[in-house]
Amino acid sequence: MPVTNLIVSPPPPLTVTADGCALVAEIEDYLASLPASARRPVPYVCPLGQVVQPWNADQPLPHRTVVDRLTHRPARPVPVSVAGHLQLTSRYLAAFGWIQGALWDSRGRVCLLGAQAAVLAHGYGTPQIVRRARTQVMEVLHSRSITVSSPDVYNDAPTTRQADIHRLLAASAARAHTLGI
Repeated sequence: MPVTNLIVSPPPPLTVTADGCALVAEIEDYLASLPASARRPVPYVCPLGQVVQPWNADQPLPHRTVVDRLTHRPARPVPVSVAGHLQLTSRYLAAFGWIQGALWDSRGRVCLLGAQAAVLAHGYGTPQIVRRARTQVMEVLHSRSITVSSPDVYNDAPTTRQADIHRLLAASAARAHTLGI
């Protein structure tokens, strides 16, 4: 066997320029050489999960004006719709946890009413919006033939779970959105 057949020449050196054109071209060539089934785009799912966002991530923060500071009053509430309040309530419950039988506990978990009060206390909406949101929740409960005197009774029922509360809030928000409130 001739010796020349055993000698393998090294691959040509990869020249990487400042803009990386050669590397990009090499990657494109590699991807083009893959079979069609391997080139089909699929949604990327991060193995580490989702990025944790605050419960009020898409809402502006309430800020005090100069007049508010001079008169020592809190900032004006951020205007939110009834549907927006119900969505924020659900997100607040998801962020801080849910309990039954109390407005809140030492770990920061809240019931449905506690979450609505917390959203209001953080400066989102007005007491009138909260009352209208609770009316929407009651309408959804009655449409599902759940006879309770208030959303809090439903919250504290032994058969109610946190997922039930989130579904109730989502349905109430959808109803409010349909009504334009």
